[in-house]
Amino acid sequence: MNPFSLEGKVAVVTGGYGVLGGSIASGLAAAGASVAILGRRRDAAERKADEIRSAGGEARALVADVLDEAQLGAARTELIAAWSRVDILVNAAGGNVSRARNDDRPAFDIPMDAFDEVLRLNLHGTVAPSMCFGETMGRQRAGVILNISSMASTRAITGVLGYSVAKAGIDSFTRWLAVEMARRHGEGVRVNAIAPGFFVAEQNRGVLLNPDGTFTTRALTIIAHTPMGRFGRPDELVAAVQWLCSDSASFVTGIVLPVDGGFSAFSGV
Repeated sequence: MNPFSLEGKVAVVTGGYGVLGGSIASGLAAAGASVAILGRRRDAAERKADEIRSAGGEARALVADVLDEAQLGAARTELIAAWSRVDILVNAAGGNVSRARNDDRPAFDIPMDAFDEVLRLNLHGTVAPSMCFGETMGRQRAGVILNISSMASTRAITGVLGYSVAKAGIDSFTRWLAVEMARRHGEGVRVNAIAPGFFVAEQNRGVLLNPDGTFTTRALTIIAHTPMGRFGRPDELVAAVQWLCSDSASFVTGIVLPVDGGFSAFSGV
């Protein structure tokens, strides 16, 4: 038997058509889960669902903004009507906001509305789906919520104030909700997070890669502080996700697992 099997499970992946979210969605489907791709863009969600189905998996698109409680509730109703339950929620929606970066200016010049935007996208965009789908898991007394943290939650990374604050909030929320769910709804409901190191995705491509594909100065600095000496590949998150979502991790809750090539362990010296 495959200890990481997710056969018979129903999973929701917010932001499931992005680079990292898409890889996670495909990995859950490959492990046997039926996967709902949730996001604002129906066309992108349908394309990802078609891709999973073409590979032999079961998938569907759910259209909702992760910041809109009414849309999330409607998506949950649609999912339950189709597949009867929800066993896994991966909160992969998020990313930085260019106006909230301060790579080339003092932090004092960051507009507060830009700070609020990146905070809402990442932190509120994790809390709201967790409250919506977690309520169903609580009634079932079974389910797994998996959040996406970051190296920026525990290490000071220049230029990304709002993103760092949001991800630190996700770490705290992960621990808090893990305790709440286990104490109130039993040992069958678990909440964890993974903290990816540096991966090239659409939202950071321009920061890490020059137009000719060579590394930027920032990218070279990151690699110099990553003992494995490279960026991660999206598929390298999949096994960690499969483990935390499977029954193999039945006694694991409230953790933030780095998948970072050693970045968080290295002092730089």
